[in-house]
Amino acid sequence: MSDRFAHSAQKDPTLNRAARTQQPTQDEWFLARPEVDKSGFTSTDPWRVLRIMGEFVEGFDTLADLGPAASIFGSARTQPGHPYFEAAVKTAVLLVESGLAVITGGGPGIMEAGNLGAKQAGGVSVGLGIELPFESGVNEHVTVPINFRYFFARKTMFVKYAQSFVIFPGGFGTLDELFESLTLIQTGKIHNFPVILFGSEFWGGLVDWIRNTMLGAGNISAADLDLFQITDSPEEVRDLILCSVRGEDADCRRREEAARAVTRRVFEVE
Repeated sequence: MSDRFAHSAQKDPTLNRAARTQQPTQDEWFLARPEVDKSGFTSTDPWRVLRIMGEFVEGFDTLADLGPAASIFGSARTQPGHPYFEAAVKTAVLLVESGLAVITGGGPGIMEAGNLGAKQAGGVSVGLGIELPFESGVNEHVTVPINFRYFFARKTMFVKYAQSFVIFPGGFGTLDELFESLTLIQTGKIHNFPVILFGSEFWGGLVDWIRNTMLGAGNISAADLDLFQITDSPEEVRDLILCSVRGEDADCRRREEAARAVTRRVFEVE
């Protein structure tokens, strides 16, 4: 673990400036439809490009020496004491004890649980905050905060610096991260990357829909169903990730390649 991460427990007081000033977030400005008669518009987007580049540079520079890590996702609404919250804490503790850092979105709920477990175990607790009009900043258990204005820059850091995604029950944001990771694996953008769904009772209905509806309609292949695993055990989460990090999970690589092979054949036919 690099010393640079041991002394990074500061918070950025400007993270929630959009909420304090009641102004649109930078993502809102960026995605707004251009108005042809808007004064100065042509000079606005080039400036945003520099700001976006700055976010990538900060993220790359801060996390370059992070080492093996896992990203933990889940609902911001899950309260302390809930079984999923406590399971996320335990999962993070086990991962840190095994030599991994923990990356979360830095918010409350499952994210806070992941950061809490990592901090309790004396590990690196990364929080990738995002400018939102209704959140106050990264949680108090983050030791390495990075604050982003743009979702796509933040999402890059989740994937680039993690060796696995652990997906606890959550909402739209959690599903976004889940399906993006599966798409990146399916299309060969990332390799040897376990995607672990925690909570069989919660995820069972979605998995059934994927199998019966998506697969039934021919929109995915049977091999794609092997790109993720479901568990109710923090210990199994740790073991699956460690096998991948150590290069011992040949089965994971086989499942990924099988899904990519089918995808290639589909596009060749089309």
